[in-house]
Amino acid sequence: MTDGSETTLDLTLDEARDEAAELAERITAAREAYYGRNAAHVDDRTYDAWMTRLEEIERLHPQVQGQDSPTLSVGAAQSSELAPVTHAERMLSLDNVFSPEELTAWCEKTRAAAGREVHWLTEVKIDGLALSLRYEHGRLVSAATRGDGRVGEDVTTNAVRLDGIPRRLEGEG
Repeated sequence: MTDGSETTLDLTLDEARDEAAELAERITAAREAYYGRNAAHVDDRTYDAWMTRLEEIERLHPQVQGQDSPTLSVGAAQSSELAPVTHAERMLSLDNVFSPEELTAWCEKTRAAAGREVHWLTEVKIDGLALSLRYEHGRLVSAATRGDGRVGEDVTTNAVRLDGIPRRLEGEG
């Protein structure tokens, strides 16, 4: 893998393929440690740099992106101890920005995609567990982790014990 000083435009297809494979391996190992064993072995800045570099390589050399690329998923594969739950809608992750210019570009891209002015609410991001809660007729019937974004783990029996998760919802809708 290059040290990142070589621009992606300078990479041959073989170099791009090799670097993308190495980055994918590092990112996957970091995700498994963080999500699967709750033991981060790289800091956020390093992880984000790897992901940014891989995204750049795949954008300029799309043929190197495999179906299992870390850029196509979030989280990690589910454990075999809990029942899998396929999400009705894919659970995504937050995008990162590292400069005011990147934030401005992201805001402009979002406005363009919405086709109208966008109103913003910002909140502090606290690392934790993302859950998908499903209610039927106002009653909690399923709680699942994000997993890889498509399939998570059924944690309903644990979720009903948490004070912040209502078992029933009031109202219409």
